[in-house]
Amino acid sequence: MFRLSHAAVFGILLLVVGTAALADRSTPVSAQVAPGPAQTTLEDQVELALTVYNSDIALVRDVRNLQLPRGTSNLRFMDIAATVNPATVHFRSLSEPSGVSVLEQNYEYDLLEPDKLLRKYVGREVTLVRLVQRNGATQQEEVKARLLSYNNAPVWQIGNEIVTGLQADHVRFPELPGNLFSRPTLIWTLDNDGTTRHRVEASYLAGKLSWNADYVLTVARDDKSGDIDGWVTLTNGSGTSFPNAKLQLVAGDLNRVKQVFGRLAMQEMRSDVAAAAPMAEEAFSDYHLYTLGRKTTINNNQTKQVSMLGGTGFAVVKRYVVDGQQFYYRNAQHPGAPIKDVVQVFYQFRNEQRSGLGMPMPAGIVRVYQSDSSGGTQFVGEDRIDHTPKDETINLKIGNAFDVVTERKQTDFEKVAGSTYEIEYEITVRNHKTTPVSVEVNEPVGGTWRMLRSSHQWTKTDAWAAQFTVPVAVDGTATLNYRVRVTY
Repeated sequence: MFRLSHAAVFGILLLVVGTAALADRSTPVSAQVAPGPAQTTLEDQVELALTVYNSDIALVRDVRNLQLPRGTSNLRFMDIAATVNPATVHFRSLSEPSGVSVLEQNYEYDLLEPDKLLRKYVGREVTLVRLVQRNGATQQEEVKARLLSYNNAPVWQIGNEIVTGLQADHVRFPELPGNLFSRPTLIWTLDNDGTTRHRVEASYLAGKLSWNADYVLTVARDDKSGDIDGWVTLTNGSGTSFPNAKLQLVAGDLNRVKQVFGRLAMQEMRSDVAAAAPMAEEAFSDYHLYTLGRKTTINNNQTKQVSMLGGTGFAVVKRYVVDGQQFYYRNAQHPGAPIKDVVQVFYQFRNEQRSGLGMPMPAGIVRVYQSDSSGGTQFVGEDRIDHTPKDETINLKIGNAFDVVTERKQTDFEKVAGSTYEIEYEITVRNHKTTPVSVEVNEPVGGTWRMLRSSHQWTKTDAWAAQFTVPVAVDGTATLNYRVRVTY
């Protein structure tokens, strides 16, 4: 008795691959039996452009040269992204737009697989083959069988008997069915009133294509200057490769992009943008478009990085920042003990042209490095930035200071009228570094308030906050004292 095993499935796959290898690469599997509709593959491609949005979607513009018969005919457009959104597909003839019209469009994604191939042969006859050993030699035993059904397992008719549980090493099929495709395919029914030679364009939106920006900031040993390199990290999980493509990237608010996506994308894909290496930038609508100055290949299941921007020797400021506690009236957990404050460390620079920057920077992660005493480069922290236009300031939090310590204590609380109080604070800063530091202390103040006195220079930064600048010498201590009158 024969029984269809896992080996049979692999046998089916090998048979399909072997059959496809004998055929021309550009011929769809359904056209190997008899002449079928016209088809086009990557071999006909003359231009490819890809605009990727930072929302896991991309616009593909595929231009090909091909032959179209006169009258009504079908065209199989192969080698497209498996994640294509059929509702977004647009087809036209570039060489003779008025001569070709689309009557019908279909997206075929019933792909050739061993299991599907068996299901397509329900009601038809195949050859089951088993390999047996006789007299030290391998021989094939063949039997003709009709596949009656294939639900949980195949049910065969062999002669006048109904057979289940049949085991075979592989299955031979007389032909490949016309409704299975080796890869995702768009099929158009076209009416061609013009010439037979056309340059056509197919554009569509595809998913699982995304990009993000990554930056590497290298800060000088003295914390006063830095170099930055910006990279585009592009991920392609669309199910197809994009060889020798013109690459453009769009940065902006993703929700707004969705509302006007089709109009903006089509306009940009049909524009010719003069690009200079490594990447040119321009504004359109409320977005920014980045164009790679050369063509590139994005393979399927590939993560590619492309240089986007660079700047050297621009000014950097290192900031030490203390943000006051919101529960600033008392230390509820440890009465009488000071409250420990975290000293945050920031690097600040300005995205301006005179610093060698000035290109709008898409949102992404900035990783910061700095040289140690032996000249080796070490990672010192990272932070995420939002979309940053030119001439804006960037603040990167790289961590918390190890050698700078602050403590705060509320030293007085006095009611001076019905709803008016005077409150006094003491903030101590200790610097154990080998260089002097200046610490920004940001204090929340509630109600209607007035600063009565302060030991250090201060600024009212908003209605309910004051900022103090506290310089601290090497291995020194500085104490900030201030008193406010508050009315609630």
